[in-house]
Amino acid sequence: MRRNAIRWLVVLATVAIVGIVTVQVYWVSQAANLEAKRSDQAIYVALQRVAQQIAAYNQSVLPVQGVVNQVSSDYFIVNVNTVIDVSVLEHYLRREFGGQGIQLDFEYGIYDCGTDKMVYGNYVTASGQQAKTGPARELPKYDKLIYYFGVQFPDKDRHLVANLGVWGFLSVIILVVIGFFAYALFVILRQKRLAEVQKDFVDNMTHEFQTPIATISIAADVLAKPETAQQPERLRNYAAIVRNESQRLKEQVERVLQMSRIEKRQLELNRQPLSLHELLQEAAQSFALTWKNGQPGQLHTQLAATQFQVKADKVHLTNLIFNLLDNAAKYSPGAPEITLATHNQGPYVWLTVQDRGLGIDKKYQGKIFDKFFRVPTGNLHSIKGFGLGLHYVRSVVRAHGWRLQVHSEPGQGTRFQIKMPVG
Repeated sequence: MRRNAIRWLVVLATVAIVGIVTVQVYWVSQAANLEAKRSDQAIYVALQRVAQQIAAYNQSVLPVQGVVNQVSSDYFIVNVNTVIDVSVLEHYLRREFGGQGIQLDFEYGIYDCGTDKMVYGNYVTASGQQAKTGPARELPKYDKLIYYFGVQFPDKDRHLVANLGVWGFLSVIILVVIGFFAYALFVILRQKRLAEVQKDFVDNMTHEFQTPIATISIAADVLAKPETAQQPERLRNYAAIVRNESQRLKEQVERVLQMSRIEKRQLELNRQPLSLHELLQEAAQSFALTWKNGQPGQLHTQLAATQFQVKADKVHLTNLIFNLLDNAAKYSPGAPEITLATHNQGPYVWLTVQDRGLGIDKKYQGKIFDKFFRVPTGNLHSIKGFGLGLHYVRSVVRAHGWRLQVHSEPGQGTRFQIKMPVG
């Protein structure tokens, strides 16, 4: 029920965020359109009045239609049907723009049919000051007219955005709220995932502890029988069972405590010069005796590195090797076939642990080093473990400043590689 509730919460929250963004974009675009229309209308009225005043000044008649033509969002053509005096034009433009409350920089040009160019232009700032002695750039011509002038507003779009005012402020507020909302959803999903991972960990730990505890309990019952004392061989066997299972429990508890110390950044390293080959050979000999479920297996060593002296913590490096070997054995169906290899590359030695097991799907390869994470295998307890081994491996690699790589394909096995400086 809780999972469904969280799933619905995420869906509804996503719909709400998309809806809010859509509505806000719609209203901002509407506000921008209204502001653009208001500005265009004011410019149209001002230019119409300028045309009328020029016609009155020249005692000419304006065209019946099409006096002011908006060629683009920031460029207007005015057909006056008469010769234009530049000083008169600029005077009228400044006065009418001021009267309409148009606070925009503008540049203008007058068409000269003799040269077929826009000439005699100036650039005037919003404060009314003449900024340039000619057009900032050659204004476009309008082939359908002969006596006309053009006015362009270079900063019109930017001015419209600035004039949105409260809409822009509200948009920023909404974006901040959406950001906090999205972060809250992220935290909820992360906590949900952690809760599921921890539940799996508790289930796995319970299962791992139940087996040795049950074995010790049975062995203790047998040892408590009087007749057992009269059977030395049987006594030794059950005593060995108790000792082995106790050691197994101790190792499991130590592994959990070890990860707790790592989380508290208490992973202390006692670096010392070590022979990596010697350490690998010892680990290979020890591990070959402890195959999963007593199944036979093959452990190959291909120690090709000629420089294999490293500076590392012996305990943690040994545990790292055993964790990789144990992981390779657990995820190898049937008899495990594992290869331990080394090779040199420049001033580095590469340690490789490769198996021919189940392999890891691409979608899980980024998660296998997370604490408690275990690659799904269909049956939760078919492969034992807490999901701590690879997390420990990565922690040791990071503490030493080494480099860790994983290469895997489902059904083709997995290869872990660690790059260490020779020292």
